[in-house]
Amino acid sequence: MVLSLNNVTKRFGNFTAVDNLSISIPEKEMFGFLGGNGAGKTTTFRMILGLLDPSGGTITWNGKKIDYSTSPEVGYLPEERGLYPKMKVNDQIIYLARLRGMDKIEAERELEYWLKRFNVPEYKNKKVEELSKGNQQKIQLIASIIHKPKLLILDEPFSGLDPVNVELLKDAVGEIKEGGTTIVFSSHRMEHVEELCENLCIMHKGTPVVHGGLKEIKRSFGKKNVTIHADFDLSFLEAVSGVTKAKKTTEGVQLQVESEDIAKDVFNEVVRKGFVRKFELEEPSLNDIFIEKVGTSYE
Repeated sequence: MVLSLNNVTKRFGNFTAVDNLSISIPEKEMFGFLGGNGAGKTTTFRMILGLLDPSGGTITWNGKKIDYSTSPEVGYLPEERGLYPKMKVNDQIIYLARLRGMDKIEAERELEYWLKRFNVPEYKNKKVEELSKGNQQKIQLIASIIHKPKLLILDEPFSGLDPVNVELLKDAVGEIKEGGTTIVFSSHRMEHVEELCENLCIMHKGTPVVHGGLKEIKRSFGKKNVTIHADFDLSFLEAVSGVTKAKKTTEGVQLQVESEDIAKDVFNEVVRKGFVRKFELEEPSLNDIFIEKVGTSYE
């Protein structure tokens, strides 16, 4: 069951929101979309779901278009939350699950499981408006996964959550993937995509600027990061040939270098000067790659 987007374009009048996007996402994989506001992520999701028609190109799931007939196989967590504030959690989730073809007893059993999993069993009979934003987010996620979809689309699933709840939801999303669900999600937090996804697409103004496997993307970027902690001034390293960026830290310096060979040159320069407490060579972060490709930091 492959999700395929072939030369997908979406125009609103003279504005092109998504421009010639081609991506293939294999089943049982977690795929990440990154990009700033207006990059085209949400528009892409809405086209995948059939909520918007593409201006050009084709989108297929398991060889066919996503529509009402496939809705029992698909789950969607929108960026704009869409729960009924006056309805009780139990009534709302059971209603939505039954729309997706579940029977009431099975839906109630799944709801009990996920409420316990998210440490909120006491919210079963509360109205949504009585919950905090973070707990509303948990209920919204339960609504998108209760029917055990084969394809799950999550638009900014971790926004507005404290770090404890982010970890709770990340674990849950990992569990769903292990159960065989294909997950496509967007996040404005680079480290979430880095941690969860093997493959990703960075979009900028509707166009994919980076697309592929995380490891290959980092390898092809070429540049490396070097962290050095020492008890002497390291500002001289800015002048070393092949050092492209240097940032002072409280304990030393963080460098971006063109290659591992340059890192060796830096190491040789440093050890001549005195005692080095830390010298660490790392792959570039997704944030580094994003800045290079898009031109701005995106936090």
